[in-house]
Amino acid sequence: MKTARLHGPGDLRLHDEPDPEPSAGEELVRVTSVGLCGSDRHWFLDAAIGETRLDRPLVLGHEIAGVVETGPRQGQRVALEPADPCGVCATCRGGQDHLCPTTRFAGHGSVDGGLRGLMAWPAHLLVPLPDTIDDADAALLEPLGVALHALDLGKLSMDASAAVIGCGPIGLLIIQVLAARGCRQIAAVEPLEHRRVAALACGATTATPDMESGQEPVDVALEVAGEDTAVAAAVEVVRPGGRVVLVGIPAGDVTTVPAASARRKGLTILVSRRMAAGDLERAIELTASRRVRPGRLVTARWSLDDAGKAFGELVERRGLKVVISPDGTAPSEPENV
Repeated sequence: MKTARLHGPGDLRLHDEPDPEPSAGEELVRVTSVGLCGSDRHWFLDAAIGETRLDRPLVLGHEIAGVVETGPRQGQRVALEPADPCGVCATCRGGQDHLCPTTRFAGHGSVDGGLRGLMAWPAHLLVPLPDTIDDADAALLEPLGVALHALDLGKLSMDASAAVIGCGPIGLLIIQVLAARGCRQIAAVEPLEHRRVAALACGATTATPDMESGQEPVDVALEVAGEDTAVAAAVEVVRPGGRVVLVGIPAGDVTTVPAASARRKGLTILVSRRMAAGDLERAIELTASRRVRPGRLVTARWSLDDAGKAFGELVERRGLKVVISPDGTAPSEPENV
């Protein structure tokens, strides 16, 4: 099978490798679509993310959809839950398995992800997809789950107001969900014009390049940029007693919060990590209902042969969402959606 492996910063190479052999409890999946996200961008640029560094050539990609190739579910379309927690530690037993310190996570550390023709993955982490969800939607179900988890932390009521600082794909999915829930005010802040246009199309009530003076305070601010300036903007715009949810992944390992303002307002500041158990199923249900259409964010689809060009588009932040199709269904030149 064909595989794309990251060997170092910016060093992505194609390999021909043997097909994987499923272990006990695993099924073989033919990968049909993989969404590239901000964490993949960090890996590609730095060969690291946070405190985890590349120690061997790694197959990236954790936003994965495919078709089961073995076992009783052969031929079934599925989305892959990329996190495989231990299930026995105190964190898992306490109902927070998304925070398991020994989680195996596809496309991270020493666990290969989806940028390959076939992958073996635990059968219980293969979630069936209804026919109403196409491959474009399927590639964004994991980031939609991340958006749902971040919003759970925000605890927004039906009549709440929100600000989304950073309108990459996850920020835009947060806006879609907020709009579907009837949020009365959704202020989007994003320096890139094409993302501001997308934010308005997703349901934002305003979209500005920076936090404007006179902005009405909001109940919850979600920071989705991974930049200290975005954190400061979130603290600035949220009302006294409000909540700030940090979703973005910073380039380094330090995030700075304006302490005086946060303390004076008595803010609750939460850090969101990935998605929690059941969020992928919620994302599937929400997408199948057509209340949210994550696939509309896909602006280009590449073949695995041109994975390097796809990452170039990701690095330069052209378009909105870049998807790679390892099964060969995408043309050699990018398919603009």
